[in-house]
Amino acid sequence: MTEQRNDVDEILSAIRAAARRVTVAKRTVAEVLCDANGHLSADEITTAVQQRQPEVSPSTIYRILEEFEELKVVVHSHLGQSAAVYHLSGAVHGHLTCEECERTVQIPASHFDALSKDLQKSYGFLLDRHHVAISGWCALCQAAQLKRS
Repeated sequence: MTEQRNDVDEILSAIRAAARRVTVAKRTVAEVLCDANGHLSADEITTAVQQRQPEVSPSTIYRILEEFEELKVVVHSHLGQSAAVYHLSGAVHGHLTCEECERTVQIPASHFDALSKDLQKSYGFLLDRHHVAISGWCALCQAAQLKRS
C-alpha cells in the first residue's frame, strides 16, 4: 500500500506542479491507475472510478485521462483490435498481442531498437515505442492450432 500511496502522491504532485487543481475525481483516477496490474481501457477505468465515486461522469474521466497524458503521467496504447488502454508512465515497452486469445505481453522497448534505427534511416520516421503493438499468435495458440491440424 505504501508504494501505491507514493505513486498517487507523485501524480498529485505533477498536477499541482502544472498549476492545475487536484480534485476528488483526479485523485480517484490516480488511485485506480496505481492499483491496476497492467493496462486498463477507459471503460475499465470508468467502472472502477464509479465504484468508488459514483457521481464522477464518464466524460470527466476521459478529460482527466487526457490531462494525465498531457502531464506525461499516463500513456495510452492500441493493442490489436481492442480499444485504447492506459497505463502509468514508466519504462518504455512494447506489446505483443495474440490474435486468437487476445493475451498481451509487455516486452522491453530494446527489442525495437534495430527497427527504430532502420525506420529512421530508411524513411525518416521516428518510432513512438510507447505505442508499438505487434499482432500475431502466442505459443499456446500456435500449439493448439497444430493439434487441430
